[in-house]
Formats: sequence, structure tokens, C-alpha cells
Amino acid sequence: MKILIVEDNEKLASGIKRGLEQEGYAADYVLDGESGARRVELGMHDYDLVILDIMLPKKDGVSVCNDWRKANITIPVLMLTAKDTTEDKIAGLDCGADDYLIKPFSFDELVARVRALLRRPKEVLPVELKIQDLILNTTTRKVTCAGKEMPLTLKEFMVLEYLMRHPNQVITRDELYDHAWDFAANAFSNTVDVHIKNLRKKIDYNLHEKLLETIRGVGYRLKT
Repeated sequence: MKILIVEDNEKLASGIKRGLEQEGYAADYVLDGESGARRVELGMHDYDLVILDIMLPKKDGVSVCNDWRKANITIPVLMLTAKDTTEDKIAGLDCGADDYLIKPFSFDELVARVRALLRRPKEVLPVELKIQDLILNTTTRKVTCAGKEMPLTLKEFMVLEYLMRHPNQVITRDELYDHAWDFAANAFSNTVDVHIKNLRKKIDYNLHEKLLETIRGVGYRLKT
């Protein structure tokens, strides 16, 4: 899961980004409303959720969210703001935000609200994904293979989850990169290839069967 943080306080934005990454999410941040609006409008499928401040330079968060909804961009939005009056909350929610968190806040509460919003996708997604004897639980973040727990790094988990949500589909390297890594990472590195190689070793070792295929020149496929 990938999250965009739109917050003009860079120290706070970078702190939220680090915290979310430690929880297993990929995250980017931008420091003004226009940049946040443009990032989502140009790549509405790149992010699963936006944490959006209201008081932003160039374009305020209420206007940003309102414009997204008018453009039928339905990405979940968590408003993050110091404005705590009832009128402010109503304005934030009426513009199309899905939740509202007041500064200062507990990071644990922020993560809990993020999890809650990500459990409300456009379509019902299962908590447990299963392909043959490979089982991934999105809540506990545990993966079992032939009945045995298979330890994965956070990035390996994110890549495997994406592949398991799209079984038998050819997923490009760029799709995996956009899903699991932040905007500032080096897209020209062999990061995805290394994680695919490590995943394949672990799956093949436990299942004694090759589920993860490389489609030469195109991408990867997890077959059922």
C-alpha cells in the first residue's frame, strides 16, 4: 500500500513518512496543495490513500479534496489539521474527506485510522489471500507456505501481496515499483529484480513448485 502525505511542515511530513514505512507502507510527501493535487491527478492509481493537511500554501486542502471529488477521483483522504471547530470538521468532511484527525495527534491513532480507511476499498478485498499452499494474511502480515511461516521483509511482503491480488496477470516491473517504493527511490535500479529473485527462492524452496514466473521483456506473473 502506498500513501501520499500533503503537509507543509516538512519535519512533520518526513516523520509521518518514516513512521508509515516502519509499519510496512510506502510513502511520499509534498509540501504544498498544488503539488499534492497534481501528483494525484497525474497518477490517481499510484496511491491508495492521501493524508491531507487543510492549511497549505498555494492551494488549501479543502479545495484540493473538493476538486478531486468533482473529477471522480475517489482515493481515500484523511484530513490532518490543527483546526478543531465543528464548522471546520464539517467543511473537511463535506468536501469529500473520509476521516479527520486533529493536531497534535498520536501516531498510533494515525496508523489506526489509516488501516481503517484502507479496509474500505471500492470493492471488498479479502483479508486472506491464497494461491495453492501459499497463504498471505493482510492483517497479521504473516505468510505461510505449505503450512510453515515464511519470513519476508516488508518490501517482499508488499510485492507478494500485489502479485497475489492479481493472480495469473502479467505485472510489469514499473507497476511493482510504483506500488512498493516511494517517489524518491531510484526507478532505474535493480531493486524489483532482487526482491523478485528472493521471493522466488523462498516460494520454490517451501512449495517445491515454481509459482512465480518471469515473462521476459514484460514483467512477472504469479500463477494459480
